[in-house]
Order: sequence, then C-alpha cells, then structure tokens
Amino acid sequence: MKLCIAEKPSVARDIAEVIGAKQRHDGYYEGNGYCVTWTFGHLCTLKEPHDYNEKWKYWRLEDLPLIPDKFGIKLIEDSGVKKQFHVIERLVQQCDEVINCGDAGQEGELIQRWVLAKAKCKAPIKRLWISSLTEEAIREGFNALKDGAQYQNLYAAGSARAIGDWLLGMNATRLFTKKFGQGKATLSIGRVQTPTLAMIVARQKEIDAFRSEEYWELKTIYRETEFGAVIDRLKTKDRAEKGLAYLLEHPFEITSFEQKEGKEGNPRLFDLTSLQVESNKKYGNSAEDTLKLVQSLYEKKLVTYPRVDTTYLSEDLHPKIPGIMNGLTYYSRFTASILDKPIPKLKSVFDDKKVTDHHAIIPTGIQPSGISQMEQQIYDMIVRRFIAAFYPECKISTTTVMAKVGQIEFKATGKQIIEPGWRVVWEETNDSEGDKKQAEKAEQTMPHFQEGESGPHQPFIHQGKTSPPKAYTEATLLRAMETAGKMIDDEELRDMMKENGLGRPATRANIIETLFKRKYIEKKRKNLVATSTGIGLIDTINNELLKSAELTGQWERKLRLIERGEYDLEQFKQELTLMVRQLTDEVIFSQAPVRIQLHTEESTPAPKEKKERKKAEKVALSDLDCPKCKQAKLMEGKTAVGCSNFKACGFKIPFEMLGKKLSEKQLLDLIQKGKTSKIKGLMIPGSAQVIEAALGLDEAFNVTVV
Repeated sequence: MKLCIAEKPSVARDIAEVIGAKQRHDGYYEGNGYCVTWTFGHLCTLKEPHDYNEKWKYWRLEDLPLIPDKFGIKLIEDSGVKKQFHVIERLVQQCDEVINCGDAGQEGELIQRWVLAKAKCKAPIKRLWISSLTEEAIREGFNALKDGAQYQNLYAAGSARAIGDWLLGMNATRLFTKKFGQGKATLSIGRVQTPTLAMIVARQKEIDAFRSEEYWELKTIYRETEFGAVIDRLKTKDRAEKGLAYLLEHPFEITSFEQKEGKEGNPRLFDLTSLQVESNKKYGNSAEDTLKLVQSLYEKKLVTYPRVDTTYLSEDLHPKIPGIMNGLTYYSRFTASILDKPIPKLKSVFDDKKVTDHHAIIPTGIQPSGISQMEQQIYDMIVRRFIAAFYPECKISTTTVMAKVGQIEFKATGKQIIEPGWRVVWEETNDSEGDKKQAEKAEQTMPHFQEGESGPHQPFIHQGKTSPPKAYTEATLLRAMETAGKMIDDEELRDMMKENGLGRPATRANIIETLFKRKYIEKKRKNLVATSTGIGLIDTINNELLKSAELTGQWERKLRLIERGEYDLEQFKQELTLMVRQLTDEVIFSQAPVRIQLHTEESTPAPKEKKERKKAEKVALSDLDCPKCKQAKLMEGKTAVGCSNFKACGFKIPFEMLGKKLSEKQLLDLIQKGKTSKIKGLMIPGSAQVIEAALGLDEAFNVTVV
C-alpha cells in the first residue's frame, strides 16, 4: 500500500479522487492500492523549554540562555491533532511507501517531515511537487514523483528557520521581559518581528519629529501650458514677491523643445508580495486577507501555487499558455488578439534562471464559479496581469520644453500615450495599473513650441507646505520587508534584493498580524502607526542586531543558501547560539538601572479614566463584519446576532446556547477568534448532563462544542 499525506482534508480529497482512492474512512481515503490521509497545519512543534529542563518552566535571568543540547519535537496539545496523528502513525507503519503530498514549499516540507519523524517512518519517501491542484497537474505530478531525499535541503532550511526563531524568540523575550519589563507585561522579541517593528517605529519618529515649513514657487502660464521655475523653493514670501515682480518685467521665451518616443514595459506577473501590495492599494486588503483569498483560489484549482517569490514562468510552460488563454472565456475580448498568432517566448516572462521551486502566480484556465466577490477581485487581478504580460508594450511620447523669463529658467513636461498596448486590459476598470486619473495625468498633450518663440505670459506664486514622510501602509511595508528596509522601485533591483528580505513571502503577513496582536502597531485608515508600547519596546533594545533589517536579511539569505545546499545547518545554529549568548551577557550585565514600564498609559489609569477608556474601547457587535461572508455587517436581533444579509449568507449566533446565556465577551470571541474560553454549566440536549467546554465555529460557521 502507498500512503499519500496531503496538507489538508480538501487537498487529500482532490488527490484521492484523481488516483482512485474513493473509499472514505475516519481520517483517510482508500482504494486502488493507495491510502490518502492529511495533516491540517502543524501537528507537531518544537519542544518547549520545560520539556528539556523542568526548571526552565520559570522565567529567571540566571537560567538564560536556554540552549538545548539537541532540539526535539512533540505533538501539539489538541485532541483533534492527536486523533489525526494516530491515524497517520498507524498507516505509516502499514505502508510500503510514503508519498509526501504536502504544500510544495519550505513550511509544507517541515510540517510533513516532523509528522513522519514523530511517526517513526521507516518506509521510502517520494515527493509530489506540483504548482496547481487541477486534475491534469495532479496526474502529471504522480507520473513524475521525486525522491524525497531531493528535498532534504528544503527540510534543513525549514528546521534552521524554526530553531533560529526558537533560540532568539524564547531567549530574547524572557531576557528583555525580566530585565526591563514590569508587572505582567511580556516584551515579545522575534527574529523578523522586531526589525520590522523597528522600521515602523523609525518612520513614526520621523513623522512625529517633522515640522512643516512654508515655501513659495514661481510659476507661469504660456499658451495654456504651466511652466515651473528651475530654482530651489523660496523660503520667504518677500523673495517670492520680488521674483514675481521680476517676471512681470520680462517676456517669456522658448529655449528648447524636445519630443522623445519611448515604451512603458508590461507589468510583471504576480509573486505573492506584489499581489498583496496591489490588493492593499486597490481594495485595502491586509496581507493576511490576500493570502487567504489566493490560497482559497489555489485550492479551488483556479490559480497556481501562491506562496512564491518569483515573477517569472519556467520555459517548459510556454506550450501550455494557449490552452490557459483559451480557458479564460470571460476575457476572450482580450485574449483573442494574443491567440491570433503564435505566442512569443518573451524573456520578460519566461526565464528558468529566475524560477526555483515554483513559477509566478497565474490562472489555470479553469472557469470560476461560486466564488465570493473578494475572491473574484483577486482572481481578476491575476488574470489581467497574466494577459497583459503577452500584450505589446505601451508606446508613449515624452515632451520636455525649456524656457526663460529674463535670467530665470522654466520647464514643462508632458507625456502622451501613442499606443496603449497592455493598458487596454485595464481600460474598463479602476485598477491602479490602468487608473483613469493616472492615464489622464499621463495624457498631458502639449502644444508644439518653436525654439526662440516669445510672448506674453501670466506669472504667479504657488504657496505650499513641506510634507512629512509617509507612514507605512501594508503595501509599502511589504515592499520594505522584501528589500530589508530599502525602498526600491526598480523591479530588477528589487528581485536582486529578495534573498536578503525580512521573512519569506508566506510569513510576512503573519508577522504584520503578530505586531497588531501584540498592540505594537495599529491601523489608522490605511496607515500603520507604532503605538507607545511598540515605540517603548524598540527604545528599550540597545542591541542593533535585533533591530537591523539589513542584518536580519543576511540571516534570511543564509537560510536560502541552506535550501540550496550551499550553507551548513549546524553552522547556522552555532552562529545563532553564539549571538544569543553574547546578547544575554550584554543585556544582563548592562548598566541600565531603570526598569521600563511599557504599558504605563494602559495599566495605571485613574478610576474615572479607566472607566471612560473601557467604554470607548467597547466593540459593538453591529460594528463587526460577518465572519462568514465578510461582505456585510452583523445585526443584533432579539434572540440572536447574525449577518445583515442573512438570506444570502445564513450566519447566526443565538444569544442563548445549551441552556446558557452567552456574555458579550463570549459572543465577541466567537465572532472574532472563532472560539470562546471554557464555559461552565452547558447542558447536553436530551440529557441532564452539565459540562464545561468551549464553543467554536466549525468550517460551515455553525456554533459547536469544541
């Protein structure tokens, strides 16, 4: 019997259907010589400090640093996890071969390898490596199974990442909490989390320290065209008025007129980060929301594997492009012109050297049906990018006009779109890549000027104020994480920096969400703002290594080298261990005598302030989005809270469940976290039994006992 282990039940079901394992059992499918079972996220985790040494259960400076002789794994404490693991363990002992069908990436490899190690797998291991979940892709994958040993370096990199995060997170968090924290406040430190927070705090301090200054500029209008003076901004109104008086005394004269034709290159295909950036810009979606939406589209077989960091396709995909295009029937008005002639193998699209494990995110060509509006928006973005990649470049004409008034130089520029090329794919949308305002701005058609021509003009003064640095949005923060804090617009240069980025594409969303959960940052409209707690934490950390995006990016590069077999796992662990020892000595023996209270404002308000703050922070149920459809607000009735679009959605939570009236906190926990804490006095229907249990939302968003 061959045992296939997928990353989740829905993927296991798809695989089982293709390979003929159609008999359903508790926790697996069987048939045609196969068993297909599944994990659901991490079933195993690295052991906790007290698992190595009982005294490490307590947070004491004298025990630091915590460095186990050998790292071990254990099952996560959850009844569902244990039940599924025992199914996998039994099947592993019975099988002749294991086929690792886990998520085709570093984290997916780690999840599966830990489970197989815990199950004491002795059977040979093969690897299914696919970039989409279509029936064709699954069949092709099973016809070309890889030897599991080929992915040993991928597993080593995943192990190094997990161990590195454990070493730094466990030690630095305890170290700073015990040295500088006060009360029950935990000062959370992370390998990627802390330098990311440091970038936001640094930007916040720049904004807070900024003092706006007035300035004046000299401008003039000649033949209905606005020209700006080619001089530094004027610092005083008096100088501006003197300049205006000078301009009024002299005629306007054209000194040069130049027109150049050029091209605007096609937008690149999406990798995960660029998709998250564009989704945030256009729809305000968080990085985590975008990841969930594109992951759902992947599992519905509509797009290829999303957790990628390349914008290129492998060259062997070139023959499949017409088939994918033909499947995009709703977009046939755009694909028809591409399919009329052979599709070229463009170097800007196909490049094996730029593709490692997976290619860029593209549609599979399967027609979507029954997807949500938010999923449709993400799908549409991916499809239009894919189509636009094969369109002609956009041809433009750039005009530069130089002039003078007396001795003062003036300049005006304009850009005209001659042939829209790839821009037509967005003409009917408000997409930022084909935005009407952007197009109007670009379409500044200028009259033709003759060198030496002269005439009257209308000079004027423009008064303005200097602007502070822009706060990070999720879009700009993702870009900064991708390039280790360096804001780079050039796509080619950005590609070169990716190996030194903070975190990986699939983990960045989680890092940002962690900063929100820790109350280190908050969102004001689209802007990410560091809280007093976040600023206080970064101010407490004197060790630049912990805060440096560039140095953390270098660690990330080493993890990628491990993945390629060019760096040793043990050497990476030794370097981190040395760093943790040095950090511990530096902090413990530092001369900082003041214990910093990071939660001063939140933890010690006056009784009246505390009462008013609690009232202000109280969240109304009707302010929340429906957790099921995520498109409508919730509405409170007499007996339940539910979706305001109940007929279409059907989501509802009764105020009373199993004989117990739910508190507002319990309702909020169910809606926002999907689970309450344990509730006493729940009555089992049809019996007199009273239990203590938590309530949770299942996959269909129905309330159930968990």
